[in-house]
Formats: sequence, structure tokens, C-alpha cells
Amino acid sequence: MHQLPPELTQIIIDTDVIQKRVHDLAAQISKDYADVDQLHVVGILKGAFIFMADLCRQLTIPHLVDFMALSSYGKRASSTGAVRILMDLRENIETKHVLIVEDILDTGQTLNYLMQTLSSRKPASLRTCVFLRKRPYKSPMSLDYLGFEIPDVWVVGYGLDYAEIYRTLPYVAELNRKAIEAKGG
Repeated sequence: MHQLPPELTQIIIDTDVIQKRVHDLAAQISKDYADVDQLHVVGILKGAFIFMADLCRQLTIPHLVDFMALSSYGKRASSTGAVRILMDLRENIETKHVLIVEDILDTGQTLNYLMQTLSSRKPASLRTCVFLRKRPYKSPMSLDYLGFEIPDVWVVGYGLDYAEIYRTLPYVAELNRKAIEAKGG
């Protein structure tokens, strides 16, 4: 049992449950890509790095790892959909099989932008693997691989953060917004 900091309300997904699901996802991905020479696994920084590392260590197929970092333009991004690439891929993905690994799907704007951008680079295939999706769905986007569905609450841990804090917790927990506001956060 974990001793939760006062800024966290409850554990939503425990460490053991996460590890079992990551194992199952890796097995399914390995099966689906068994006939592919090499899978290009693209992690979206910073949130997906822990999930991606655990996932890639369990893949049984040849794969390489690359990263991208994206940013939205402030608060207006929710209405304009403006997203920009802060760090691009180092590998050319034309004719390659690509799997995007993302931490969380909420509105879907960032992942939608990323899918359009990478599709224009003519990969052989392009699929998505998302660790968390919030309910109710704000995005009609379909996912190829999904870790967990969670309630529409602010979560931290296992790659997800609040102001760069809590990212390395081994579980996913709900953030206590009142405790954070009381500290002036």
C-alpha cells in the first residue's frame, strides 16, 4: 500500500495493474506486427516516456525508438487547435510501420494533429497506442491500442505530471486540486 501525499486524492490505477496491462499490450502489438521487419515506436514527450519504456522492453519484435515533443499555443489552443512541433523525429518514416505512443487522450487535438502530420510523411502504416483515455470521450478518435479508460479527473504518475511533479510515481493517482490551490499552485 502506498502512502499518498496530501496533494493526491486516491490511486486510480495501481502499479501491478499497470504492469499487467502493459504486458498484454506488448503481446498484442508483437502479434500484430509479427510479419513486419521493424516497428518504429514514436513516443510523445514528456508524458509517454515511462509507459513507452515499459512497453518497448516487453515487445518481442524488432523495433526502434524515436521521440517527438509537441506544444499547444497557450489557452487559445483549445479553440484554435494550434499545435506545434518542438522536437521532430530523427528517422525518416516513409514506407515504415509507425506506432505513436501517447500518455493520455482528452480532447484529441494533439493526437489528431500528429496523425495528420505523420500521415503526410507516407508511412506504410500508422497506429496509436494511448495509455489513458478520459471518460466521457471528448474525442471521436478511434485508438488502435488503449491501456485504460479513466474518469474525467486530473491524474498524475506513470509519466503524467502536475507542474513537472509526480511524473515518476509508479501508479496513476487523482490530483487533489484543493490541496494544490491551498499551496498556491
